[in-house]
Amino acid sequence: MMLTEARKDELARLLRPVAPPRELDDVYSQEQLQRLLGVVRNSGPHKLIIAQHFASAEELIATSAGGVPEGVTPTLEMFLSPTFRNFFGNHATCLFPEINDCFYNDKFLEIAKNYWGARYARPQMMLFNVNGPCGNTDPGHLDSPSFRGIRYENSPTWLCSVMGKSGLFRDHLIKMAQVITWFSHDPGSGFTYWPEGPRAPPRRVNPPIYNRGVVVQNEMMVHRGEANGPAEQQFPEGLDFSSVFAGDPDSREHWIVKTGDAVIARYHTDQLRFLAHWSAEVYEDFAELKKNMDHTDDLTFDQVFDTLIKDVRSKGIHVETPTDPLHDPVFIRTINAAYDIGRPTSYPPEALVTRFRATA
Repeated sequence: MMLTEARKDELARLLRPVAPPRELDDVYSQEQLQRLLGVVRNSGPHKLIIAQHFASAEELIATSAGGVPEGVTPTLEMFLSPTFRNFFGNHATCLFPEINDCFYNDKFLEIAKNYWGARYARPQMMLFNVNGPCGNTDPGHLDSPSFRGIRYENSPTWLCSVMGKSGLFRDHLIKMAQVITWFSHDPGSGFTYWPEGPRAPPRRVNPPIYNRGVVVQNEMMVHRGEANGPAEQQFPEGLDFSSVFAGDPDSREHWIVKTGDAVIARYHTDQLRFLAHWSAEVYEDFAELKKNMDHTDDLTFDQVFDTLIKDVRSKGIHVETPTDPLHDPVFIRTINAAYDIGRPTSYPPEALVTRFRATA
């Protein structure tokens, strides 16, 4: 199914944040960083991002900007990279009291409110991504948006992403702001983003990005982290969906990647690319706050799927009504294709862009 250029332009205009990202310097103190890394070490091991969020290649592709090349059958293995994730806080609750000041962060709350011009904000979630040298097959993606009733906590990542890309549920979109901070010494690895939509020129947070960050609405802006480290170390041999990241028990300054009992990679802290992602819900006024808290205007899954199916069919696209819409790969592929405008039209020439991994 091919979208017209006019339709692609229409959908691309939806994928813009409320305001361009604002860069931040010296986001955390070194003492806070040590406590954050201490939680990473003490709460491990940590699973791959891809192993936690996606049951099929179709689900993953639905979150990204563009599919796979024509004639290629997508598999999750194509997107396998050694990036690991876990949560510092979730459901508006800090999970580790030693980092309460990082999660219940007055400075971040003021930044989030100022970014939106809003009256209220509350911390909702804080996670980390961590890796050593790492390739990046991501052409650009949206973070998972949340809607009243359909949220990242209770819904598949792919569904929230498609709801955001479709533009059909903007009246129910929960305003959010993130403070995203990187710690990386790599001189060539930055952050690429498309604040005017993926068919407009990109911008970049240039490296080095050690203790530098942005405040942003990443749910409505295509963006991508960049590859880092020596190319020959970016995909360690033996990596698979069971691989985990943990502190090296023999050295406080080193970290390991294990597949089963085998250590397949070992990194010094200075080789890491560590990302701390803090996210807040933002409410323009008390009426909006009350509507969110009272659940008086929540969506249901039936409403969402009825709306998507009717909209797709209205455009002349055949889609069956599935028995398992949350996980049916044919349904997911069809619905996503109706709103997928493809990869961004351009990338910064200096950014490291890794294409799909070759698979047998």
